[in-house]
Formats: sequence, structure tokens, C-alpha cells
Amino acid sequence: MSATIKDIAKLANVSHMTVSRALNNSPLIKEETKRKIMEIAEQLNYVPNYNAKSLVLQRSHTIGLFFTSMVQGTSSSFLAEAIRGVSQEVGVQYNLFLRGIDDFEDFSSIHRRRFDGILLMSQSERDDTFIRHVREQGIPLVVLNRNADDPTIVNFVSNDRAGAYELTRYLAGCGHTRIGLVEGIAGYKSTQERKEGYLRAMKDAGLAVREEWLVEGRYDVESGYLAMHRLLALPERPTAVFCCNDDMAIGAMKAATEAGMLIPADVSVVGFDDIGFSHYTNPPLTTVKRPIEQLSRMGARKILELIDGAAAGGELVLLDTELVRRESVEELRAHL
Repeated sequence: MSATIKDIAKLANVSHMTVSRALNNSPLIKEETKRKIMEIAEQLNYVPNYNAKSLVLQRSHTIGLFFTSMVQGTSSSFLAEAIRGVSQEVGVQYNLFLRGIDDFEDFSSIHRRRFDGILLMSQSERDDTFIRHVREQGIPLVVLNRNADDPTIVNFVSNDRAGAYELTRYLAGCGHTRIGLVEGIAGYKSTQERKEGYLRAMKDAGLAVREEWLVEGRYDVESGYLAMHRLLALPERPTAVFCCNDDMAIGAMKAATEAGMLIPADVSVVGFDDIGFSHYTNPPLTTVKRPIEQLSRMGARKILELIDGAAAGGELVLLDTELVRRESVEELRAHL
């Protein structure tokens, strides 16, 4: 039979309540007493009963990691980095529940008895209905990936606009004056931010933006492939194509290669996100690295603080992106 709190209390000559508080690292217990209790628990190979603990503390020991969608606009690499980042912080004391918001017809199953805290990897303002429901339920919440534009919400966001601006200016600095854009899903905040960065960079570089060079994509490989075919069919095609994520850039590279074009000699292609496959395309893909794993870890640390009773004031943390230069861009002239 496994050891119990009462067994530890008997050996330590203290009450079972003192043992419980010590095992939960309560500041009410003296360090000397706490250390003694922890040593006895280790000697007895004590294993906490999380089911009983959940009943006492009214906790589910479950953290929800929700996405706008786990199917549309969420690449496997993005998903893996987000899960890895959260898991590294949450450890084994919490179950991690993964789901897309678009899986739910209503949110009645999302309540305080089921979730101790929720992390939302948000893409769209349509998620605001979900955010309101979570807050009405009194569930600690951290929003990742999108600025929810609410000063009372904790937000961790990568600076996509600055990353897109730097990438577009890099293309202009390589001598490209005809730069096309394969956009992401309409209505997604990341799509808007990356397009804004591109447009601002084109304006600052004194370059024209032609409507036919702007093609809508869906953040998947196929839409990048189709978008590149459209761009290559134009009478005056771009010399460089900025795809708003790496999956679309991979599709665009395949379309260009099938059309008999060399990358980057005939057309330069860049992406966004720096997924694992971007190292192994032919040629390796120039892109922008987003700190998704870091962002997810920071969000997970914050949700654990909120679950443990930390003050729930709003916060906006903006994380820098990084331009990753590889071999998919042709230098038409020296950098400006």
C-alpha cells in the first residue's frame, strides 16, 4: 500500500494539515518543518493523489490549449512548437487538452470545473466570443499570437508587422522592385499584420504595389502552389514573391520549379515562420523566424501563475521576430 499524508504526519509528529500545506509549498510552514516533511515523503516514496487533491482544491488539473482552428491555417510545425512550449512548462501535474474553437457549436462544456486555466492561440477577432465566455466563467486566460486589443487581458504576441517589413526591405535591398505577396487567410490577424508590414516597406522603399501582385492564400501548401501559378502567368511577373508563411512558400517553389524556373535565378521566394522544412527546401528558404515556442512557454508560465492566485491584471508582451537569410533570394544588385 502506498504511503499517505497521515503516515507522513505520524513520523514527522505534526498534523496532517501541516503535511498537506508543506507538500503544497505553503508560506505558512517554517522552512525547517517543510524540509523535514519533504525528506520523510521522499523516504516513503509518497505519491500525491491528484484526484483527491482536485476535490479538496476544486481543481481539475487540466489546462486547455485552444486554437482558432487546428485544421485551417495552423501548420503542423506551428502546432508542434506551441504544444512543445506549453508542455515544457506545464510538466506532468496538469493534463493538456487540445482543441480548435471551430470544433464547438457552443461553449457550454467549457467551465471552471473542467479547466483550471486556458491558453488561446488566437488568429481571428471571431475568437472574441470564446474569450468572453471563458472570462464569464472565471477561468484564468492567456491569449497568444494575437493582440486582443483589451488592456485587461494577458497577451503574448510576436511582432509580425515588423518581421514582414524587414523581410520586404531586404528584398528591396537586393534590388527587387517587383515584389509579389501571397497573403494568408482573410480575416486572420497574422494576415493583416504581415500585409501591413509589406505595404509599409514597399512605400518606404518607393516601390509600386500592383493589385495583380497580391494573391490570397490559405496558409497551406496547395494555396501557395496555385498562387505562384497565377503570378507566373502575368505579363509582367514579380521577380520576388513574399509568401505569408513557409507552407505557402514551399508550394510556390514547387510551382516555379514545375514551370521550368530556377530559384532564385529566375524568381526569388521567401516565407514566414521558419518551420523545420525551410532548412531542407531546394534551395533553403529565406524566411522570418517567429518565437512560437518561446511565446508558448511564456504563456504557460503565466497561466500557472494565474492558477496559483497571482493578480490577473492585463499585460501585452511583444516578442521580436528574426530575419533568417538563406539561399532562395537572388541579389540583383548590392544591398542598399
